[in-house]
Amino acid sequence: MSTIIRWNPFREAVAMQNAMDRVFDDNWRSLRPVWQNAQSGSFALALDVAETDTAYSVTAEIPGIPSENIHVKLHDGILTITAEHNEEHTEEQEGRVLLQERRYGKFSRSVRLPQVVDTEKVEAVYNNGVLTLTLPKAAEAQPRMIPVSVKNGK
Repeated sequence: MSTIIRWNPFREAVAMQNAMDRVFDDNWRSLRPVWQNAQSGSFALALDVAETDTAYSVTAEIPGIPSENIHVKLHDGILTITAEHNEEHTEEQEGRVLLQERRYGKFSRSVRLPQVVDTEKVEAVYNNGVLTLTLPKAAEAQPRMIPVSVKNGK
């Protein structure tokens, strides 16, 4: 059984607008590199993590934050980087804010490292807004060559 419905161009336009709103909301959300945690109000740092046979390398861009506001902690195989950027208010600013894209507040990120790290040899360097961590793997976690001996077949 078919139902006949009168065509309404306004209903079609509203449906098209709702579909376009969903497309743009989903795409803009995925383009944001930093997400706010609704529960804690903190932001997650974007990280690059690389691994070699001997070490992990972690890089995070944290521009505009003084080094004394950056904290790196390694405990039970979990690396935590925390930084805080205090909002700058200028009282003499006139008018209203039209666009504010810079993030303020507490930023943090924790990642579990798959192998044991030698905590005595960890290095953290902060240069031009980029934090680079070098985390050498512990000796027992590094690959070893095992010599193969040959016995005479007799």
